Amino acid sequence: MTLSGKNALVTGSDQGIGQAIALEMAREGAGVVVNYRANREGAEETCSQIRQMGRKAAVIQADVGQVAESKRLVRESAAALNGLDILVNNAGIEKRAPFLEVTEEDYQALLDVNLTGPFFLSQSFAQFLKDAGRPGRIINISSVHEELPFPHFAPYCVSKGGLKMMMRDLAIELASCGITVNNIAPGAIETPINRHLMSDPKLLAPLLKNIPLGRIGQPEDVARVAAFLASSGADYITGATIVVDGGLLWNYSEQ
Repeated sequence: MTLSGKNALVTGSDQGIGQAIALEMAREGAGVVVNYRANREGAEETCSQIRQMGRKAAVIQADVGQVAESKRLVRESAAALNGLDILVNNAGIEKRAPFLEVTEEDYQALLDVNLTGPFFLSQSFAQFLKDAGRPGRIINISSVHEELPFPHFAPYCVSKGGLKMMMRDLAIELASCGITVNNIAPGAIETPINRHLMSDPKLLAPLLKNIPLGRIGQPEDVARVAAFLASSGADYITGATIVVDGGLLWNYSEQ
């Protein structure tokens, strides 16, 4: 178990990729704080599975799009597990709209969750580590859209592009504290957020043509990379984006 004795906070771990990451961290020996905004049932299920593995686990509700809430989340997570070593900024939202129809309200809500939240969660987490005199890991769940344009999702792309530069900057600034900072950029992953896509052959078929490996990714494909980045095997990796997309990024074209 590569994460034995470590503790992780995984935001948005009540479903999808976040849930898979929380479970994978636990399989590798970590205690885990399961965070959710509204889906308490999903969070409790994640927590129950972690405890069945014999790991420490806690459920903490917080809206990471609110700065005060994100700071509270780090503080309560550290108290619940008696320390933190790993932060996974996974929580995220997206909203489809043509650029000319994007509202200020939707734009701000998306940036709050996808970029402002990770920024101040990372700040609070790094301050905790510095005060405790311990190293740590920050892992951001970004997207291939930190590189790849996505028409009708401009605010989402803006948030992920910002997350890429935030990661690069913090990797340099926090290195002296023993904190590594990396992104994982998933492509098309089968999660609740894109269930409509998975169930519509007319939408799914052209997407699969863009993926050289010929399949939609699973949350576990991302989770295993997150567990690796949290482990000692990734001690010398910082400032990097690891793409988990079956080859989609460099093969994608609009149909």
